[in-house]
Amino acid sequence: MSEPYLVPHRERDRRPIRFVAFGLAMILVFSVLAVRLGYLQVANGRTYASMAEANRAVAVAIPSSRGLVYDRKGRLLVANVAAYAIKITPAELPYEKRDAVAAQLGSLINMQPSDILATIDSATGSQFDPVRIKQDVPKATADMVSVSAAQLPGVHVAIETRREYTTGTLMSHILGYTGPVDPATYAKLKASGYLPDDAIGKAGLEASFESVLRGTYGQQLVERDPTGKDLQVLKTTPAVQGASLTLTIDTTVQKEAQRALEWGMKTAHLKRGVFIVMNPQTGEVLAMVSLPTYDDNLFAKGISQADFQKLATDKTQPLIDNAVQSQFAPGSTFKLVTGSGGLQDGKLTPTTKLRTAAYITIAGTKFWDWNHAGWGMCNISCGFGNSSDTFFYQVATMLGADRLAYYARLFGFGQPTGIDLPAEASGIIPSNQWKVSTFGQPMFGGETAQAGIGQGYVAVTPIQLINAYTALVNGGKLYRPQLVETITGPDGSVIQSFKPDLIRKLPLSPATMRTMRIAARASVTIRHTYNLVDMPVKVAGKSGTAEFGIKDAKGRLPYHSWFVGWVNKDPTSADFTRTDSQLMFLAFAYSSQTIGNAATEIAKDFLQLHYHIRHNYLLPQLLIKGNFAGQG
Repeated sequence: MSEPYLVPHRERDRRPIRFVAFGLAMILVFSVLAVRLGYLQVANGRTYASMAEANRAVAVAIPSSRGLVYDRKGRLLVANVAAYAIKITPAELPYEKRDAVAAQLGSLINMQPSDILATIDSATGSQFDPVRIKQDVPKATADMVSVSAAQLPGVHVAIETRREYTTGTLMSHILGYTGPVDPATYAKLKASGYLPDDAIGKAGLEASFESVLRGTYGQQLVERDPTGKDLQVLKTTPAVQGASLTLTIDTTVQKEAQRALEWGMKTAHLKRGVFIVMNPQTGEVLAMVSLPTYDDNLFAKGISQADFQKLATDKTQPLIDNAVQSQFAPGSTFKLVTGSGGLQDGKLTPTTKLRTAAYITIAGTKFWDWNHAGWGMCNISCGFGNSSDTFFYQVATMLGADRLAYYARLFGFGQPTGIDLPAEASGIIPSNQWKVSTFGQPMFGGETAQAGIGQGYVAVTPIQLINAYTALVNGGKLYRPQLVETITGPDGSVIQSFKPDLIRKLPLSPATMRTMRIAARASVTIRHTYNLVDMPVKVAGKSGTAEFGIKDAKGRLPYHSWFVGWVNKDPTSADFTRTDSQLMFLAFAYSSQTIGNAATEIAKDFLQLHYHIRHNYLLPQLLIKGNFAGQG
């Protein structure tokens, strides 16, 4: 009977325990929350405050102006000019209005709507980064786009700067051009501060000196609301203009070189050609012309796809710098290497005479002299002056393939010269090792003989060839060809001044080089170069004819023409034991097939222009097509 009273008594005893437990639990929970809150507010307060600030503050880049480019006389070659650009900010363009906006904008800027949408979709930045749709639009077009702003959400007119190349096509291969950064390049440069719609150097010096010319971008810290609208500028760091370049190029000499080359190409109906002028005492390039060429302003203004395809598919390859990026058989100009090696190795002396005949036989094969007659008994001056092939077949055979390759590499062949331009070709200098690695067998005797006259596997660039001769002319110093004289900061101070950059001192005796210079003068005095000897300026040099390609129906190979020459510091001096020349020049005529040497006539025209020679020494009749025998 007592149990019913015992149960309520036990329940009353447990209630205080439950309240105590609940109270302790609440105290524990609030203690944890308090500790956590204190941690968030005190220990990590700065971190979360910075994160909150970053969420509403956006860094906006301020592009810098690219540095300018001048010639050696201070004449402006590359400038920056204001231009209108049409941009679209994707975040501000409602998706349902994309097609309508693209159609209306396309009608205003003469652009296909599909191209506009493709440009937006291919952009690599964020939705808040403006995408350049078209650049360098006329002011009238920019005004029409601005007036239509209400119907074109997300579309903006921006004022930018673009490059202007003041000399047009005159220096396109040297200067290069700028263009939009492509996605692959942007991925590599993004960490360096590049933007998705940046313009970068794509060719020439614009590409080689991109980091110098670009400058340092500035930055604005902009506060934006959640919709991406700018509220205020929190901080501004100004941009720093890029440094400027002063080149070794002389615009006047460049014009003379281009005019001479254009005359020769027009007269001889040539498709491609090169003319280079250098100072052999320093390695400075005074002029460098490669034809055909293009107008780099087309790229600066935003080249159309149609115009680009026209250039890219042109069989004459105007986008290629033939002076630096193309390699050709040097022909008889390469006899400089063979003759110097033969003299230096003691295979012959200045008075040694070799019998030159119509041909020599090697392993049962006849190797003909270019005149199919020979020159009788010849020393080095006779052999080089008349460009006797059979003379140099013999010297090359005496040297052997590897010694010939050794001397070729000493003169800088088979490797880039290091000129300040991208995509320089290396050329080819065959040796036994090269032949084994390339074809699995060593050089044959006939191949070595052919290499000795600059044929067979031998290939050089025009800049390599003239640079090799500069080392002969200055007494043995092989310099790196240079196009840039100084780099100047925005304030006018000189950041870097380029001095002559010596690659190597050739291990050739003064006697060897003196003998080869005298032999080069003989090439002129014996009238191998026709009436070049009659000009009032005294020239030494070497012509060359180089076969290449595929034989025609009559079994004849096409051929190039070369001439590389120089005058002394006193251009009226005929003493070519001297090493003081300050003017070297090279002419190259691609696939000339002319009665005479087309390159020599081009060189004569340059000399007449450069030295203001009134009497006309040109022989245009030599530029008639038809002599497939060639001239050494």
